[in-house]
Amino acid sequence: MAQLAQHAKPGVHLLELNNLAEKLIKEAGAEPSFKNYRNFPAALCVCLNDEIVHCSPDKRTIKLGDLVKLDLGIKYKNYHTDMAATVGCHRLIRVCKKALKRGLKHVRAGKTTSDIGNAIQRYVESQGYSIIKELCGHGIGQEVHMLPEIPNFGKRRKGDVLFESQTICIEPMISEGKGEMIKKGHGYATKDGSLSAHFEHTVLVLKNGYKILTKL
Repeated sequence: MAQLAQHAKPGVHLLELNNLAEKLIKEAGAEPSFKNYRNFPAALCVCLNDEIVHCSPDKRTIKLGDLVKLDLGIKYKNYHTDMAATVGCHRLIRVCKKALKRGLKHVRAGKTTSDIGNAIQRYVESQGYSIIKELCGHGIGQEVHMLPEIPNFGKRRKGDVLFESQTICIEPMISEGKGEMIKKGHGYATKDGSLSAHFEHTVLVLKNGYKILTKL
């Protein structure tokens, strides 16, 4: 992901990013999790500006000031990892990244999925932004998307209880606007056209904490 993020610069075609992702995955002896998953045509999800998640790369070129969301899943030895990052310069990006850190603080055996979501929601809304409530994180393992769902909002001590050795993906998706979304191609965009940001890590739940499996 670090190499992809560094390559996401003005003048670069989105398909170039996908080709680089496929090359790096192959060199690592792994497979892309997303390619042909639910008819998705590429290895990398690339979203610009108001696009939130799951958009397929195309011939568009990154422009100065664009917010570029990169979402990548990798399958290695029959197990999947999934991560996302937003590239650009905007306060929204910093808030989303910090929201992920706030959520991670609530990952340990015995905590709940809504403990994570509550921490993310409280921080994001305190900064004047909105949660995309129709989208969420998820369990992961031998399938790329598994239960439980990991919401980015909710009440403490609600939801599913986390257990030791569980692997989950936490991924706040937030917007400058109202947090409503519409379908766009394979993916989603904000209904009001406002900017959005997305960060994600795959983490292993431990007895007294967590281990990030996708750390940059």
